[in-house]
This record gives sequence, structure tokens and C-alpha cells, in this order.
Amino acid sequence: MQNRDCLCKMEFPASFTGGETYQKDFDPAVYLKTYYSFGSSHCQGNEILELNLRSLFKIFISGGVKGDTLIDIGSGPTIYQLLSACENFQEIIASDYTDRNRQELEKWLKNEPGAFDWTPVVKYVCELEGDREKWSEKEEKLRKKVKQVLKCDVSKSNVLAPMSLPQADCLLSTLCLEAACKDLNSYRAALKNIGSLLKPGGHLVMVIVLKETYYMVGQRRFSCLYLERESVEEALREAGYDVQCIEVTPNRSESTFSDFEAVLSLVACKQPA
Repeated sequence: MQNRDCLCKMEFPASFTGGETYQKDFDPAVYLKTYYSFGSSHCQGNEILELNLRSLFKIFISGGVKGDTLIDIGSGPTIYQLLSACENFQEIIASDYTDRNRQELEKWLKNEPGAFDWTPVVKYVCELEGDREKWSEKEEKLRKKVKQVLKCDVSKSNVLAPMSLPQADCLLSTLCLEAACKDLNSYRAALKNIGSLLKPGGHLVMVIVLKETYYMVGQRRFSCLYLERESVEEALREAGYDVQCIEVTPNRSESTFSDFEAVLSLVACKQPA
């Protein structure tokens, strides 16, 4: 994309989609069908989903990020982000802002009729890990390890209010803060807010879209905060994290469903107080 197009996206971003709109208009079933129907020619997100699965495999399995407790911030209605992580943590706490996303997630965790079929995605991750046939064991393992699905609001100092939890060994956040935050100031504040849930020395794992201003769910357009790598790294330093590794992959897929230009994955460590 040309520089003038980037400037236009920065100067004229999509109007901000607040929490009330997400609660009312975000349809998890349409979102899942659009971006996570793995292997389907109708799915917009196969290439990016594969990239994110490989990145998370590299971080958790090859990179050895592990501990007792992991909190997933802004899980949405998805479980893909937890498939490699569940091998290295004993307890996982999922969270999301909207009621319907949490209900959709619970439906899969409880193996209820009508739950989204994640099997092709689970098989792909098992293949990365060396045994595609262990997919049903992985599904069972993840269902057992997710202990709670909580309401979260990254704009609050106590993100999981009214719950108060012991600090975790790892925070995971995929494609969340850039959708939840209106501007860079609120993004920096959100990083500090979620950091209160993490032990000093603990790991923050993030997957972020860069230079995106919107994404579509059905006919509904949702805003996204335009982020560049440098602004993400600066915000992390300000929030008290040391970035340990970072990887940026350009988006080469053609899509009318969103306008992001790259995906960034990173591991950061919370500095001692």
C-alpha cells in the first residue's frame, strides 16, 4: 500500500465501535463462520489463522513459555489461541467483554449441540506438534484446563471486576486491544490495566494486527486502532514490559473483510516492580 493511503487511514479512521455496540451487534456465529471455517474456500482467514497457529506453536511449544496459570484476555468466541498453550499450563482462565461471545465459548467447552466445529483447526495444531491423530485428546485436555470464562473490560483498572484473581504466570491476548481501544492513550492504559493480572517476571504473549482500521462481521463494520510496530513496542516499554521476541508478517491475502497490512506476534516479560 502506498504511503498516502497509510496517511489517509490514519487521518480518517473508521468511527470507534464501543462496548455497547459489541454487546448488541457482534454476532459470534457469523464471526466464526467468516474467519475460522478452516479449509473452506469461503473463509477469509485461513492464511492468517494458519500463521497465528504457527506463531503460537512456536511461542508455547518451541519457545517454552510455560507456568501454572494463563489468563486469556479478550478470548472472543474462539479457542484456537489456547491449543498450544494448554500443553504448558495447568489452569487457563478465558475472558471476554460480550455475553454472547462468552456463551458461544462455553457452548464448545461444555461440548453442547450447535457448538462451532473446531476439529480442522485442532488437527492442524496437532500436526504441528507431531501427531495429527491426537486431536480428540487435545480437545479434552483444553476443556479440562479452562477453569473459568469471565467478563473482562480492558478499560478498567480491575479488568476482571468484580472478580479478583491471583497474578498469573502468563497473559495471552490475540486481536483484542486494537479492537477495544479508541486511541493510543487508551491502548497504553489497557496494557497497564491487564499488566496488573501478571506476576513480575511473567510473560505477555500477543498477536496483533498492524495498520488496520476496520473488519467486517456480516454487514456490520467494526473499528480497529491503527497500530504500527514502533507504537506497539513503545507502549509496551511504557507499561513496564521488556520485549523478548517479536515477529512481523505482511498480509498477502486479498480481503474485503478487513484492511490490515501485517500481523505481529510477540513475547514480553513484565519487569519487576
